[in-house]
Amino acid sequence: MTLRMSPPTDSPSVAVERALAMLESVAEESEGLSNADISRKLKIPKSSASYILRTLEKKGYLNREQGTGKYRVGLKVLSLSRGALSGLDVREVALPIMRRLMEQTSLTCHLAILDGPDAVYIEKVEPQGFIKMDTWVGRRMRVHATSVGKALVAHITRERLEKILSEQGMEKRTPKTITTAPRLLKELEKVRQQGYAVDDEENNMGARCVGAPVFNQHGSIEASLGLSGTINQVNPQTMPRILEALKDAARHVSMQLGYRGARRASGA
Repeated sequence: MTLRMSPPTDSPSVAVERALAMLESVAEESEGLSNADISRKLKIPKSSASYILRTLEKKGYLNREQGTGKYRVGLKVLSLSRGALSGLDVREVALPIMRRLMEQTSLTCHLAILDGPDAVYIEKVEPQGFIKMDTWVGRRMRVHATSVGKALVAHITRERLEKILSEQGMEKRTPKTITTAPRLLKELEKVRQQGYAVDDEENNMGARCVGAPVFNQHGSIEASLGLSGTINQVNPQTMPRILEALKDAARHVSMQLGYRGARRASGA
């Protein structure tokens, strides 16, 4: 006689919340997560987690590695992004400019928007070569530790920024991460004055990134354009050329979105 595991008796809303939390957790880990990892991280009984994971795997939203038993995001998830991204005119406008920027600098170029408390990559253009950035479209980034995140929140209201920090905190990603609100506010003032933000090994050791704001026709922050590389690629000698190219590209995207230079006060 074959025994079959019964589905958990959680309410539909709880099951949906758990399934979404699992997808988000797996998406955040490039090495994947096992059933035990997910159960421990989300504080879900292993039996409930197992049932939901098998369902997500069956539907193609997760893939399970035979050797390790770890789950990774499946290709089916990409089909969901098509509808979400189709209405983002900034992505369509920015893509050819991002390609030129990548060719100019030989660095990985990202386009990010602010979604809730996170900066989210909505486009990526990567150069050929051995050096690859561990990033992907849909990746959620902490705003206080990334150049694209700083470029975004430097131009929102103080009230909204405080809400983001209260929700997310200021995780110490590396020894160089800014972890206090006063320091971040000082950094954001600098971002507004110079027109770009820098992540100097604040999110990942060995990586240096720069980001610039993109504004819409109303003068409000729409997105941020970023360049990522190693500390050897982005160094004091190459930085002026990289920043000039980045700011020029962000300005061109903004202009194509209808921006004409009058920006609404951020209050940040």
